[in-house]
Amino acid sequence: MESKAKPSRADLFAAVDRSIEDVIAPGLRVLFVGINPGLYSGWSGHHFARPGNRFWPTLHAAGFTPRRLHPSEERELLDYGCGVTNFVNRATATAAELSAEELIAGGARLVQTVRRFQPQSVAVLGVTAYRTAFRQPKAQLGRQPGLLAETPVWVLPNPSGLNAHYTPTALAEVFADFRRQLETL
Repeated sequence: MESKAKPSRADLFAAVDRSIEDVIAPGLRVLFVGINPGLYSGWSGHHFARPGNRFWPTLHAAGFTPRRLHPSEERELLDYGCGVTNFVNRATATAAELSAEELIAGGARLVQTVRRFQPQSVAVLGVTAYRTAFRQPKAQLGRQPGLLAETPVWVLPNPSGLNAHYTPTALAEVFADFRRQLETL
C-alpha cells in the first residue's frame, strides 16, 4: 500500500500476521536483521515503516545511504550493498508477542538465508532477540566471537523508537562505528 494516509486502527488490526518481502540479493556488504515487522510495516508492506522508527534516519546519519530513504524506497538499499530481513516474518503489535521458539526457528532460517545469499556481514538489530534466537544469553552488543554461516555477525541496538536507551545521535554513532569496522574486513 503506497498510501501517504495513516492507517486506521482497523487497518493495523488487519495487518496482524502479515509478512513482508525481504530486501536481499547475493553478496551484500551487510544484511540487517530485524526482529519482526510491526503492524505499521505489515500494513504498508515495507520494513521499519512506523514513523517513529529510527532505522532510515540512522542508516543515513551513519553513512550507509547518501540520503534518508523512505520505507517505500527500501529496494534502493540494494544499490548501497545493504539488505533487510527479519528473524520472524509475521507482523505483531510488539516483539514481545513472539515466542522463544519462533525466534529460535528464525535464527535457523537466518543461517540458511546467510548461506544462500552470502553477505559479507550480518547486523542483528536487537541484543535480546539475538540472545534468544541463538541461545547466547550473555551476548553483548558489538561483533560476536563466532561466525554465522561463515559470516561475521554484529549485534546493534534496535532502532525502534521504543528503545529509549539510545538517542538518535548515539544510535547513529554505533551504526557509523559498525560501518567503519566493515571497511577493515
